[in-house]
Amino acid sequence: MDQSGLLRLSIFAAILAVMALWEAIAPYRPKEVVRRPMRWLTNFGILLISAAVARFTVGAAMIATAIWAKQNGFGAINLVGLPAILGGLITIIVLDCVIYWQHRLTHMVPLLWRFHRVHHCDTEFDVSTAVRFHPFEIVASALYKSFFVLLIGADPWAVVIYESMLSGFALFNHGNVHLPKALDRKLRFLIVTPDMHRVHHSSVMGETNSNYGNILSVWDRLFVSYVDHTQNNDHDMQIGLEEFRDKNSQSLLGILWLPFRQP
Repeated sequence: MDQSGLLRLSIFAAILAVMALWEAIAPYRPKEVVRRPMRWLTNFGILLISAAVARFTVGAAMIATAIWAKQNGFGAINLVGLPAILGGLITIIVLDCVIYWQHRLTHMVPLLWRFHRVHHCDTEFDVSTAVRFHPFEIVASALYKSFFVLLIGADPWAVVIYESMLSGFALFNHGNVHLPKALDRKLRFLIVTPDMHRVHHSSVMGETNSNYGNILSVWDRLFVSYVDHTQNNDHDMQIGLEEFRDKNSQSLLGILWLPFRQP
């Protein structure tokens, strides 16, 4: 594993450990319901499969693309010749907007939704939900992001920083934790909080199709997809998709096959 990959893995593991401990000490929804052993095995099982598939297909596509763009002077930042810090900041902001639209498109385009619903059919919401993505969606996402890395002319280390932030915030905003209301209100003016993102995992489709942000919350406000809270008390709200609550749909093989079945 290269240096950037080891750094990302270390950051991911550290934040995962912190969030898992936080959930164990002060869970928002009952941890006996949320952290079922088989559910965690399924969610982390699909993470391992997705990681293996990505490694043997797209690999480090984003980093390789950024290195090529830098070496060949390709992309907006390289053509303009911005200072490294400013270029890195622009990269992070633009990529976060790009990922907002990727996420929103997975809800809008039926073919993409077939794969993304693997993430949404989880019947509970905690840090393990953050890693529950179909391998094909992971590969498609890497190619999509690589295209924009090329257009931006992103510095390789700016890409590493953004990807580390993206995975870290995914673990944070899927946490089965609750921030004091006043603190949550202040934070969500800038970043996506667990209470804000939990709305996105509601079984009510009008709420599912909202709050697409990953790091910055501004995109949901700017593009009119922000929903402040659920219709019901989000402590007791139903999580997941109504049509995929059976035992078979929640197994590892079941969710791998889920994009190819009806409904």
